[in-house]
Amino acid sequence: MSFGKVLQLNTGATIPEIGLGTCSDQNKVESAVEIAVRNGYRHLDLAMVYLNQDEVGRALKKVIPSVVTREQLFVTSKLWNCSHQQGPAEAELDETLKQLGLTYLDLYLVHWPVAFEPGNGLKPLHPTKEGEAHLDLKTSLVDTWRTMIKLKESGKVKSIGVSNFTIEHIQGLIDATGVTPAVNQIEAHPLLPQDDLVAYCKQVGVHITAYSPLGNNRLGKPMLTEHVVVKEVAEKLGATPAQVLVAWGVYRGYSVIPKSVQEGRIVSNFKQVALSEGDYEKVTAIGAPGNFERFNIPFRYIPKWDINLFDEELEKTATYRVNIV
Repeated sequence: MSFGKVLQLNTGATIPEIGLGTCSDQNKVESAVEIAVRNGYRHLDLAMVYLNQDEVGRALKKVIPSVVTREQLFVTSKLWNCSHQQGPAEAELDETLKQLGLTYLDLYLVHWPVAFEPGNGLKPLHPTKEGEAHLDLKTSLVDTWRTMIKLKESGKVKSIGVSNFTIEHIQGLIDATGVTPAVNQIEAHPLLPQDDLVAYCKQVGVHITAYSPLGNNRLGKPMLTEHVVVKEVAEKLGATPAQVLVAWGVYRGYSVIPKSVQEGRIVSNFKQVALSEGDYEKVTAIGAPGNFERFNIPFRYIPKWDINLFDEELEKTATYRVNIV
């Protein structure tokens, strides 16, 4: 089992340290969520764009109230890019709650710091630029954040936050509204420690949730679970490589949301181990300067998002930058 630890958010709410990510194959998530909750998970991470919240809703009906009460679960979902405008945002939140069969979310995140033109599905294509997403360049992050604040005031959302945001993005929201996001959910693993962002979030009171804590095979590269250092530390602790990577994120103060639809891995990922300072430093050294790797960059998606989000070298040829204010 996990250590059962919860972490404090700036809203006064608490978030369980280990959760289940659900960005997984459709038709497998209902079973995964039920297995997770029956095995002790109390933190579920969802999103409209995963196209499986109806499955999560069916699973929740099987475990509430027979296994847990609604209040014992911490449920996160995310606002997709095509709903950054006030009317679409309100409608998407209502649809999310309907799919899940819930009356409120514990946490609602702006999934990405970029808006799409609304009204043409989740991934609208640009009408004249072949192979590109149709960006909404008018709606700013601050516009969207003000809408999120209103959603929180409605009572349908307990806390609001962001995902994939940089220091500049978050500071822009705080400067314009005075409202600090409760959470920034980011790609975080030993190849992408993002130390400056982590330090900034700690300074301003933004909790970090780590997605892709095991790395990613999006680029066809070996998973971090296969790295020799991770395997050595795992063998020493009598743990799995995945447990070591989850523990690395926990050591850094994150909540961590490994994803799986396989029962054995779901159960195993929830069995926490603790890293010593020495073991933590060994794993951290995997991401020595010059060896950093960000796997999730929408500029290389199909369709491409022609926007520079992180200022990675790959993105510097993008036509647009994030419209913060």
